[in-house]
Amino acid sequence: MGNLVVVGADGSSSSLAAAEAAAREARRRRAELRVVYAFSWPVRPMYAPLDPSPFNRLVHDAAQRARSVAPEVEVTEAVVTGDAVSVLEAESRAADLVVVGSRGMGGFIGMLLGSTAVSLAAHSRCPVLVVREEPADAGPIVLGVDGSPGGEKAVDFAFSEAALRGAEIVAVHAWLPDYAPVGTGVESAERLLAQALAGRTERYPDVTVRHEVASGESREVLIEASRTAQLVVVGARGRGGFAGLLLGSVSQAVLHHAHCPVAVVRGRA
Repeated sequence: MGNLVVVGADGSSSSLAAAEAAAREARRRRAELRVVYAFSWPVRPMYAPLDPSPFNRLVHDAAQRARSVAPEVEVTEAVVTGDAVSVLEAESRAADLVVVGSRGMGGFIGMLLGSTAVSLAAHSRCPVLVVREEPADAGPIVLGVDGSPGGEKAVDFAFSEAALRGAEIVAVHAWLPDYAPVGTGVESAERLLAQALAGRTERYPDVTVRHEVASGESREVLIEASRTAQLVVVGARGRGGFAGLLLGSVSQAVLHHAHCPVAVVRGRA
């Protein structure tokens, strides 16, 4: 991967908010920003070709929004044939980060999260940042820690992002005392959390980290913590996930219900 941030554009207010967030991410990384609109050709008579100019204008509007936020960032524009998830998954192969809005055009009324965001989080080859329309620039980065091998990359991403933003990390591990093995106390949960974070403080000495072991369901604990956070970082899958499941239930719940942007990081490329 190179210094590249990709943002999906579709003309919705959510995707314009994503363009602004992506511009800020590109500025932090000193990266190029690529604004991408994906469309599928409809079935139409050969004598009635589709005019691509509205799509070009749509991409240009999103790019201009990004430039207004971070004029020093190099911004390129692309209109690509294909469905949004497939196009952005392909783009993710060369990117450091893909940014999308939480909802796109044509979403059902009352739907909390668009299908593109969920599917992309499950399939992207790089971390995916799902942005709400309301900016969240204050508060800590909340990192969900479950101790699974697949969560290692989420921990690395959270520390890197905290260093870029100058933010504190609140590393959260949720446990259910009533379901813990007999004789297992909170010390076991605290030890798991410490082990999952081991070595990062040496690599990121300027990042302040708070350890928090909370009693409760992981999804509920993280959603509540998101109320005062600027970002929640989770792995795509955690412990206990079914083999072959690309996006775990906790990640999906946080994507749908968090009160701030969410970054989903897959454990493997």
